[in-house]
Amino acid sequence: MGWLQRLFGLEKPENAQVNPDAALIADYTSQGETIPIERVGLNGEYDQSGLAKRVALAFDEDSQFDNINSLYVAQLGTTVVLKGTVPSQDILDQLVEIARGVNGTTDVTTDQVTVG
Repeated sequence: MGWLQRLFGLEKPENAQVNPDAALIADYTSQGETIPIERVGLNGEYDQSGLAKRVALAFDEDSQFDNINSLYVAQLGTTVVLKGTVPSQDILDQLVEIARGVNGTTDVTTDQVTVG
């Protein structure tokens, strides 16, 4: 089971993007207001948990993380929050690096992650 399915009960949408382009986001703006980058969903739409879902999608794109099912992704504004357990510090470092690469992420907290 992938990250999106496990964490959010979602199958990967057909046109889902980790970092949706500006034109796609513009399709979902209303009354001239823009969507804050941390609230941009998988297809450029407004989504309260958009950043967390896009980070989960980024984790899904790397098969080496498929067997990790004890780590959870949340967001507090533009901060990605990782919670749970990972098998090694190396894996945690890789996950943090991936999360930092998602547009809208300003910080990644791991103080609720146990290694081992």
